[in-house]
Amino acid sequence: MVVYCGMGLRYHRILLKISGEALGGAKGTGFDEPVLESICKGVKKAHELGAEIGIVVGGGNFWRGRSSGKMERTLADKIGMLATVMNCLAVSDALNQQGVDTEVMTSIVMPQVAQPFTRSTALKAMADGKVVLFGGGTGNPFFSTDTASALRAVEISADIMFKATMVDGVYDKDPHKYPDAKKYDTMTFTKVLEDQLAVMDGTAATLCRDNKLPIFVFDLADPDNIAKAVQGTAIGTLVQEN
Repeated sequence: MVVYCGMGLRYHRILLKISGEALGGAKGTGFDEPVLESICKGVKKAHELGAEIGIVVGGGNFWRGRSSGKMERTLADKIGMLATVMNCLAVSDALNQQGVDTEVMTSIVMPQVAQPFTRSTALKAMADGKVVLFGGGTGNPFFSTDTASALRAVEISADIMFKATMVDGVYDKDPHKYPDAKKYDTMTFTKVLEDQLAVMDGTAATLCRDNKLPIFVFDLADPDNIAKAVQGTAIGTLVQEN
């Protein structure tokens, strides 16, 4: 039996954004079962600390609409939305296997798959101790899963949005290409937008800034970082407006 005390938490309700590629491991496509299991162990540790957790998963391990060639954009984006639902179901199942109760909600009505998202049902599920997974993006084309994450985070009144990436924070340039890249411990959304830093798209950054929702960017290579982040450990870059 797990005792949820919530003590020692810096953030009590979070929205965790995970890229689809992260679920694919080194290949970045499909599912890498050991990686999926490891990520879910990290989510479980944060959940056992008492954090209320909502998750948005990208769909890039199955489909990237902007790279779909001649396909009409709105159709390509709809396929991408379905990819995110598949990923949510997979993460939900992996968490269930580890003893974590979950609820999958979608922005697109598909009752045989999951219940539609509403703020009240999501908050109730989290209050009941479930990890809630939000699939289908915003339900509209032309909006990224970063924007969907920011939207859901604001809707559920999250304390913060966690963006789990393959880099340990925000840099002034790609640290994989430039050894002299400078890492930021903190920064503002205004700087992200003005300098066009590769944190998230402009729509998501603006939504977070306007709703005073901070973002914490950290490395998912060590899934234990999720639990460290909810405790406020400085393992990445905190983005918020002054």
